[in-house]
Amino acid sequence: MLRLHEDRHDHDHHNDHEHGHDHHHHHHGFGHHRHGGDDKRSLTIALTITSIILVAEVIGGFITNSLALLSDAAHMFSDVAALGLSLLALWFAAKPATMERTFGFYRAEVLAALLNGITLIVVSLFIFWEAYERFLHPPQVQSGLMITVATIGLAANLVSAWVLSRGDRHHHNLNVRGAFLHVLGDALGSAGAIAAGVIMLVTGWYYADPIISVMIGLLVLISSYRLLRDTVHVLLEGTPTHIDLRKVKQTMSCVAGVQQVHDLHVWTVSSGFISMSGHVVIDKERDSQAVLHELGAVLREKFGLAHTTIQIETENLHPEKDHCTHC
Repeated sequence: MLRLHEDRHDHDHHNDHEHGHDHHHHHHGFGHHRHGGDDKRSLTIALTITSIILVAEVIGGFITNSLALLSDAAHMFSDVAALGLSLLALWFAAKPATMERTFGFYRAEVLAALLNGITLIVVSLFIFWEAYERFLHPPQVQSGLMITVATIGLAANLVSAWVLSRGDRHHHNLNVRGAFLHVLGDALGSAGAIAAGVIMLVTGWYYADPIISVMIGLLVLISSYRLLRDTVHVLLEGTPTHIDLRKVKQTMSCVAGVQQVHDLHVWTVSSGFISMSGHVVIDKERDSQAVLHELGAVLREKFGLAHTTIQIETENLHPEKDHCTHC
């Protein structure tokens, strides 16, 4: 039996080839590594801005006695931790693979995203509890100063969100996405604090403070749920949502000489790093190397699968046969 293993980070090409493996070096996949430096710069800028505004909002929250402002400051604190954790995860992800950790530390990015999602939930629960207390006993708030501090916080959060969203990487990297959601939640919190401040300044209705805080908490809770859902899916090695495994199997079955495809798996190692493995039964008359090359090409072209391991079997140990219906 033969295997095809495609990975441009393979450093053992010569030795593996002697043991019946066919390797192809290419420049596809692993998009998150090409942008690793950009991600670090973006996260560092966002961390610096967030840390400065955190101090301002904590001081302003206590002076003005505003829960909305303190809630935003609490979220800011989780942001500082999340951004720092994201930077640490990128540093770990850049470490080379070892014999004990053959994929290196790529999953550190996913673990950071998971922790970010959990902290977002904790922050939202804290906001709900404090809002409940203020519904019972609404305190007076210095609305004017509160609006000023919240406006500064909003401007800073929007700048941080813009920095993290450049290049659309927050849609493809769970780690950056977690940090982006934290900062975006802060921007919404600052906007809510401004709205609450304006209402209280104009009407003197201090219930606006806890009401706006609950709305902020709900938005934070929704974003954390989505992040946790996607992160857990990766950790459970689920098939990426944009990959239809049935179509992958069908496409492989349509390659000339392929009798059957089984034990097929597609999973995400880390953001932008998708792996596939599977067994393929072929006709004895068909050249195995030709089949391997054709399979590798079609998987790259149609599904963007560049890191693939395919085991070729020349004896059909499984009586059922995969049928190609759309060749």
